[in-house]
Amino acid sequence: MTVVSNTPPINYLTLIGLDRLLPALFGRVSIPFAVREELKSPGAPPQIGELLGRSGGWLDVVSAPPVSDPILAGLDAGEKEAIGLAVKMKADLVLLDEARGRRAASEHFGLLVTGTLGVLDRAARAGLIDAADVVERLRRTNFRATPKLYQILLGPATKPATTRHKNEPKTGSRTGEQEEGSD
Repeated sequence: MTVVSNTPPINYLTLIGLDRLLPALFGRVSIPFAVREELKSPGAPPQIGELLGRSGGWLDVVSAPPVSDPILAGLDAGEKEAIGLAVKMKADLVLLDEARGRRAASEHFGLLVTGTLGVLDRAARAGLIDAADVVERLRRTNFRATPKLYQILLGPATKPATTRHKNEPKTGSRTGEQEEGSD
């Protein structure tokens, strides 16, 4: 599976001690140079710098092509490059938290998008985490999500991973994954 990430999902998963979920769920994750620079910024928490030094090869830094599409105006460099890299690599999934970037990636470029909560949802369904504990840790950061989105994360974790209601979207579906994120 080819996965590209922007800064916030890596940042928040690292802050709550769950950056290990990225290689566990996806194997390798690619980031553009702009995301690496954002992760290395002087204001970044120390855990983020440590992650870059110990990623063990699952985090690939890849050159992203310049994207000058007007739909990306107003997005930060990391988002623009992550979307450009995902298009270039024909990524199966792109990790973005910000609503405008998510909309541009999915609606304009046809990319499958999820974010921090989507990664945590996949991990909960796979039995890798306790969703209630993780939601509590995430709430202690400056991560923003609606109570409804937190409830979606808490809900599926109480069901067996193989059980799905008839009208419930499959994990990874555009409908289920697009709900996340708020600006």
